[in-house]
Amino acid sequence: MDTDRLENLQGELAAQGVRYVFAQFTDIHGTAKGKLIPLAHLGDIVSPGAGFSGPSIWGTGLPRNGPRSEYYGRADLSTLQPMPWLPGYARVALDGHVAGELFDACPRQVLRRQVARLAAHGWTLNAGLEPEFFLLQQGAGGYDAEAADTLEKPSYDTKSLLRRRVFLDKLTTSLDQCGLGVFQIDHEDATGQFEVNYKYADALKAADNFMLFKMAAHHIAEEEGMLFSMMPKPFADRPGSGLHFHLSLADAQGRPVFALDGGAEPGGRGLGLSPLAYHFMAGLLRHAPALTALCAPTVNSYKRLMCGQSLSGTSWAPAFIGYGDNNRTVVARVVYQRIEWRLPDSSANPYLALAGVIAAGLDGIENRLEAPDPVDQDVYQMSDAQRAEAGLKILPQNLGEAVDALKADTVLAAALGGEIVREFTALKSAEWIEYSQHVSAWETARYLDRF
Repeated sequence: MDTDRLENLQGELAAQGVRYVFAQFTDIHGTAKGKLIPLAHLGDIVSPGAGFSGPSIWGTGLPRNGPRSEYYGRADLSTLQPMPWLPGYARVALDGHVAGELFDACPRQVLRRQVARLAAHGWTLNAGLEPEFFLLQQGAGGYDAEAADTLEKPSYDTKSLLRRRVFLDKLTTSLDQCGLGVFQIDHEDATGQFEVNYKYADALKAADNFMLFKMAAHHIAEEEGMLFSMMPKPFADRPGSGLHFHLSLADAQGRPVFALDGGAEPGGRGLGLSPLAYHFMAGLLRHAPALTALCAPTVNSYKRLMCGQSLSGTSWAPAFIGYGDNNRTVVARVVYQRIEWRLPDSSANPYLALAGVIAAGLDGIENRLEAPDPVDQDVYQMSDAQRAEAGLKILPQNLGEAVDALKADTVLAAALGGEIVREFTALKSAEWIEYSQHVSAWETARYLDRF
């Protein structure tokens, strides 16, 4: 550890009024966890790291005793910055270590390994994450949108957007001060639903930024007397919240690798993509069933991804495995010589979802997998026979199916690491079983007096 650098950082933060550092890691569910460290002890969380009880953290699989029972989060000082929405406090992201070694089941470490695989090819994955979320407030009937947000089709509603301007301004100002660069805010398709777009970053920074976004949004919403929710589908009769990934590869000189740069486009598809981009696409599509578990990791996620008639009317959620030119009805949309991966929802762990995307894409590149023809039709308006003729397969339609697909995908398991896949699938299998055994009010109302 560079003592001079550490002292300079402490001095800079102290001059900005920072007294505490939130030492933050992300558990397997994608939730921010951590502890507060007085600024004077910043060096302690660089080495040996902030100590946590390993078995108290979801998804570590660590024992309750012995040298491997302690989880140490070591500060990545490149992420250290004040949290403008919380004066006097800064945040630093932690990398997991156990028994003095990098911990394979730390989601941030999982993504780091896939980033390193890309770097070995001379590439960087740039990712623009588009978070959708609900802003709700407590009422007599529970949490819901503010009372005046009632339009039948509320997309881009200016009135509701401006009524939430205090929250949105505080959030935007805070994110901009953290370097995220917010460039667009809109009211989404559901009442109470919004989207904030900020600039893209390399995969690791994009995941770190997303966690920072969630921390800021939760805190500011609480201060404003609201609930910030990234539950994928909180209301059956309204659209759900996605977390679309805009993906592109860049070489060491920053040139776009996905963009066609001379030569003929494979198959004359006319989408402006390079042969390498089509191999990456083919990897995404081949591993889409397994990636569904990582990108849609809750029981509730599949209320958004269902392929049947949606109670909310128009659905933008992708249920079919394919890609097309500006086609929002398939899992991958090609736009501006990049790939919009539309599968993830807002409950996804960004580190694991991005790691899975890289692993799948690299499998496509390294094995020169061939992408099918693009789909230019509205998939939801096609018949089953037309979809079958086009080779369009359906994504897993519940968490149990998705977990089974991940367990069966030996390529992804080898890339991500057996330990993290075992922990993830064990937790998610248990979640699916618990849900399957739950007797809901819908079942009672439908069946109690019928037989």
